Amino acid sequence: MPAPQLLQTERLLLRAPSVALTAAVCDYQRRNAAHLSPWDPPYPADHHEPAAVALRLQQGEQAFEAGSALRYWFSRREDPARLIGQAQLSQIARGPFQNAMLGYSLDHQAQGGGLMHEALGTIIATLFGPALRLHRIQAAVRPDNLRSRKVLQALGFAQEGLARRYLFIDGVWRDHEVWALLNPQWPDELPP
Repeated sequence: MPAPQLLQTERLLLRAPSVALTAAVCDYQRRNAAHLSPWDPPYPADHHEPAAVALRLQQGEQAFEAGSALRYWFSRREDPARLIGQAQLSQIARGPFQNAMLGYSLDHQAQGGGLMHEALGTIIATLFGPALRLHRIQAAVRPDNLRSRKVLQALGFAQEGLARRYLFIDGVWRDHEVWALLNPQWPDELPP
């Protein structure tokens, strides 16, 4: 069963990638460029341009439909046109791994209100639910990203180790902590 295109929480709408979101994604990226730059890898000069954003959204639609990567862009329910965050599940593996890599970002003006916790909680419930039924979700977080670490801890993720010089971010190879959350409903045996 494919992932739902739309998820809702008490305060948020979470939408799958769509080229129709191009202007809203460009606006989100422009508003948050300085806020996210210490945490993001280097991007090409045209990364935030509408044509490049539309192409990534189109590729995201295809990956979403194929079940190989899932991204949700989210907004407040009362202001659906203004995106305030996103969460993506990449490297979705099936077979004996049943795992996905989690990444996320939140608008600088939306920090501190529990919105990321709310969005990720709903996404995790979907990923661990009967439709997608993943066994494990991993996230890599820089040790100095205290907000992100707190979100993962509050969601029940456990730190499993340290990946040294893991990603090239902000001009330096950065260490990242590896965190994981296991699906408590997953049996010890793999179904036939």
